[in-house]
Amino acid sequence: MSINATLIGQMIWFALFIWITMKYVWPPLNKAMADRQQLIADGLAAGERGKHDLELAAKRSADTIREAKEKAAAIMTEADKRGMQIIEEAKAASRGEAEKVYAGKMAELEQDVERARSALRDRVAELAVAGAEKILRREVNAAAHADMLAGLKQEL
Repeated sequence: MSINATLIGQMIWFALFIWITMKYVWPPLNKAMADRQQLIADGLAAGERGKHDLELAAKRSADTIREAKEKAAAIMTEADKRGMQIIEEAKAASRGEAEKVYAGKMAELEQDVERARSALRDRVAELAVAGAEKILRREVNAAAHADMLAGLKQEL
C-alpha cells in the first residue's frame, strides 16, 4: 500500500470522527458548559442579592433596635414619672392620716387636760376646805356651806 492511500484513509476517518464528534458529542458538552455557566452566574447573582438583603436586614435590625431603645427609654421615663406621682400621692395620704392622728391625739390630750383640771379643781377645793377647816375648826360645816364651796370650785 502506498502512503497516499493510507494518508487519504486516515484523513477520511479523521473527518468522519470530527463530524460524529461535532454532531453527537459536542452539542451535549456545549449544553453542559452553558448550563454550568448559567448555574454559576445564578449563584453569583444570588450571592449578590443575599449580600444586599443582608445589608438591608442589618439596617432594619439597627432601626428596630434603635426604636426599641427609644421606646424603652420612654417607658422608663413614664415609669419614673408614675413612681414619683405614686410617691407624692402616698406622701399626701400620709400627711392626711398624720393630721387625723394628730387631731385625734390633740382632742384626747385636751380631754385629759380638762379631766386633770377638773380633778385639780376638786382637789384644790378639798384642800381649801381642809385648810379652812383647820383654821376655823369650829365654824366650818361642809353641809351648811356646800353652795359657797361649789361657787369656789367654779371660780377655780
